[in-house]
Amino acid sequence: MSVLFISDLHLDESRPNVTQAFYRFLEERAPAADALYILGDFFEVWIGDDDDAPLALDVQEQLRRLSQTGTALYIMHGNRDFLYGDRFCQNSGATLLTDPSRIDLAGKSCLLMHGDSLCTDDTEYMAFRQQARNPDWQAQLLSQPLEARRQLAQQLRQQSQSMSAMKAEDIMDVNAEAVADIMSRQQAEVLIHGHTHRPAQHSLEHGKERWVLGDWHEKAWCIEVDDRGIRLESWSIA
Repeated sequence: MSVLFISDLHLDESRPNVTQAFYRFLEERAPAADALYILGDFFEVWIGDDDDAPLALDVQEQLRRLSQTGTALYIMHGNRDFLYGDRFCQNSGATLLTDPSRIDLAGKSCLLMHGDSLCTDDTEYMAFRQQARNPDWQAQLLSQPLEARRQLAQQLRQQSQSMSAMKAEDIMDVNAEAVADIMSRQQAEVLIHGHTHRPAQHSLEHGKERWVLGDWHEKAWCIEVDDRGIRLESWSIA
């Protein structure tokens, strides 16, 4: 049994080295796994399943090839790619997960999340998250032409970068009480998430654990779970 977890690749035309590193991962590592979970912010932005940009189409094709090898593929919305729908899943062979989702992992109850909903101290972002996950707001956005959505995505990205630069680091990390609350309500022994770009393993009370995936920038990050346990791994992106 081998299960892989990744998140926060932020795939974008401006970062071809990350895209190529991901393709190598799909070719060399992922086919040996029973399942691959992508826990959000896979793309820097996803403007809708009708996106005809070469990167969007090529990535879906690469994912579809992986799913055809027998590796089960799962994907979760992030704060930058919350518009995945049925068409994306059909094209890629992926199953869309709700956030949070609970699975059995090596005999333990494991909770999977993107992680942004745990950053409750960042009240400005939490307000935007509530708006962005509203089905009516999403439907209105998706009704706009592709080019209009591309322009809006660029504006939102610039606003996000400006706001993040002005916020204290601890505000953008998870809230410990929010973590304890969701793990208690979901009866989870292990929590795996991304979003914060702070890869680490945290030991919690009562033997519980929180594992955080890193973002793909200078390094690629993944978590592998097999008969030997849980490991957080990284390697250089050439």
